[in-house]
Amino acid sequence: MVSHNLMIHLYKMLYTIRIFETRCIQLYRQGFIRGYFHPYLGEEAIAVGACAAISPDDYITSTHRGHGHCIAKGADVKYMVAELFGKKTGYCKGLGGSMHIADLSKGNLGANAIVGANLPLAVGAALASSMKQDEKVTVAFTSDGAGNNGVFSESLNLAAIWNLPLIVIIENNQYAVSTPIQQASRESNLYKRGKAFGIPSQQIDGNDVLLVHETVKSLAQKCRKGKGPFLVEAITYRHGGHHVNDPGAYMPKEKLDYYLSIDPVKRGRDLLLNKLELADGKIVKMEKQIEAEMEAAIEFAKASAELTWDEFTAIVEDY
Repeated sequence: MVSHNLMIHLYKMLYTIRIFETRCIQLYRQGFIRGYFHPYLGEEAIAVGACAAISPDDYITSTHRGHGHCIAKGADVKYMVAELFGKKTGYCKGLGGSMHIADLSKGNLGANAIVGANLPLAVGAALASSMKQDEKVTVAFTSDGAGNNGVFSESLNLAAIWNLPLIVIIENNQYAVSTPIQQASRESNLYKRGKAFGIPSQQIDGNDVLLVHETVKSLAQKCRKGKGPFLVEAITYRHGGHHVNDPGAYMPKEKLDYYLSIDPVKRGRDLLLNKLELADGKIVKMEKQIEAEMEAAIEFAKASAELTWDEFTAIVEDY
């Protein structure tokens, strides 16, 4: 049974990610954000459901499309916007940008611009937990594109032979940049790859936040008892191209329309209306508060300073 407070939390996170991505796309087009920007629009239920199912002390590793993971794991949006703006008040002092945000205080070991490269980091974190017997779980978010990288198989194999407390979540949005999964793999049901390593694996609807939450919560409990690792393939779909400058013209309109009809944020809102019987006015008030917090975060980032040359060189010298 999902509690009233949990459902409220899930929707707040879904809506926060949606507003963050939507506003940051606008800010990118206005020149406030430089470099690449990979929106998480349409995939929010995976990060939200998974991160709500684990404890604040548990770990996650993230991808180039990682803003949603960061927010769902408890990141403060004002420090995230500042990071995207390249300001020193950002999580990585503006040096990481969109694809390298980390917040170790929240168990977020960082986003990673190299496809699949976060998987061995997750194996390392899970191995440390296993050796220390601290009962912490690591969730590694990865992608369908990463599934064809050698490091994916190597990481699964090590996690399996060492029985690590690791949950690998494939966010299968069905495209590696613009290449559909059917053209990249003869077997497009990627959860079957986990089974080849003796890892219990399953495929779920990645747009259903409650299903994601229930699935990851159950697997995390098993991991804490030494029964890991696990693999989950969460089927989802981007709402647009690979990044902001990709128009996504290769995405079939009928397929995009279908996934827009099962939009995870809309489904989360419907849960509040129909399952909790929450008044629409209360939901709107909640949404307005989130929007106001985002605008405050943007103003915070705009008012923040960039690193001075001396500050920058001091950081470089430390390494």
